[in-house]
This record gives sequence, C-alpha cells and structure tokens, in this order.
Amino acid sequence: MSLSFVTLGVGDAFSALNYSSCLALEAEGQVLLIDCPHPIRKMMREASLSSGVQLDADRVSGLVLTHLHADHSSGVEGLGYFSFFVLKRKLKLLAHPDVTRRLWEGHLAAGMEDLIRKPGGEPQRHGFEDYFEPHPLSTEAAVRFGPFSIESRLTYHHVPTTALRIRAGGRCLGYSADTAYDEGLISWLAEADLVVHETNYGVHTPYEKLAALPAALRAKMRLIHYPDDFELGASNIEPLAQGRRYTV
Repeated sequence: MSLSFVTLGVGDAFSALNYSSCLALEAEGQVLLIDCPHPIRKMMREASLSSGVQLDADRVSGLVLTHLHADHSSGVEGLGYFSFFVLKRKLKLLAHPDVTRRLWEGHLAAGMEDLIRKPGGEPQRHGFEDYFEPHPLSTEAAVRFGPFSIESRLTYHHVPTTALRIRAGGRCLGYSADTAYDEGLISWLAEADLVVHETNYGVHTPYEKLAALPAALRAKMRLIHYPDDFELGASNIEPLAQGRRYTV
C-alpha cells in the first residue's frame, strides 16, 4: 500500500488566505494527522471535497503534534472533545516528551479540566489521560504506530519542535516542521523520498536558502507554511496546494 497525504493547510500563523499548515497522511487505510490547527473538522471536510479522499475525525487513527504554537495546536481541544463526547474514545496523541510537557497545564487544562456531565450537576475534574492516549516519540529510535514508523529530530525554533521522518508502504516522508535553516536537518530529511519543508520570515527558513540547494534535492522537496506574499509561480521548489492529495 502506498503512502499519501492530503494537504489540509499550507499557511502560517498570520495567513488571511490559507488554513494553518497541516497534513493528513494515509497508509493501509489509516489516517495520521500532522499537527491540528482549528477548525480541523472544517479543514478536513473542505479537503475531502477537493481531493476526493474522505476525511473526518472518525478516520483519524492518531495525531502527531510537532509543537505547541497555536497555529499548529489550536484544534487539539476541539478534536479531543469530539473524540470524547461523540466518538466515545480517546484521541491517540503522538509527540516528543519535550512537546507534551506543557500541553495540558500550559494549553488545554483551562478549557478541558472541568466538565458538567449532566444539566444541573457539579463540574467534575478531568485530566489529560481522560481525553488522550499518549504515545511518546523519541529522537533516539523510531516509534511504530499502526503502519507508520516515525522518527523525530528536534529543530531550532522558539519552543520545543520536532521534525519527522515517517515511513509506510516502503516510502518515507520527511517533514521539517517549524525551524530555522539547519544544514544538519536538511541532510537528515534528504534521506526521505519526499521532503515537505517550511519557509517563512523570522526564526524560520528563508526561501533563498532552500532555492540554493542541489537540484536533485529541490526536485523532491515541497514547500509549506509560506506567507501570503510568497510568489508561488516564481518558486523553483513546488509549493504544496491546499486541499490536494499527494503520493509520496
């Protein structure tokens, strides 16, 4: 079975044109989300219509969270609640311990720890593992999750962030996540059959650095997390298109 993905979003935190960067990987009928911005179910619905791939929360086998910036994690509460109340199951969440360390207390607890389970009742206290089934990722070894084998590498960013190499169906997808330009990371990702790399301003990767890479690497690279003023037609690396399905 092949490894493919649908691009749910390609934009950055400030985009007025696109949803925030997010991919839905598929192998052997299982769907693995990479990051989870809000409104994740609307993103999946619209991508389903444009790609022909049926996507919704009930098809999500697991969520890989690269870091805790809101444009990558703002949908975790909603997807966690949907799994809890509607699907009656815990959301399987894969992330490096450095990423999950502040996920509950620093991000989710304020909105999720107290629930009134019936009208007129008193709030009941809930914790992370009432909603989520954690699957720690490691920078030391690959982690198996269904048909997927997931390798992680920390990037240079404001908060703990992990790049990914995900293997399934005999193919490998490299995903930079948010990062400053890092030659070591580029070499690590270059082992993959297809590399999805971010480009943006500030503590991100300048397009000019990626445009100067060898042609063979650029040919198997796709861009994501680009700003609204990025000149898509002038890029010598193919930018991902929101709502499109790609085969690795």
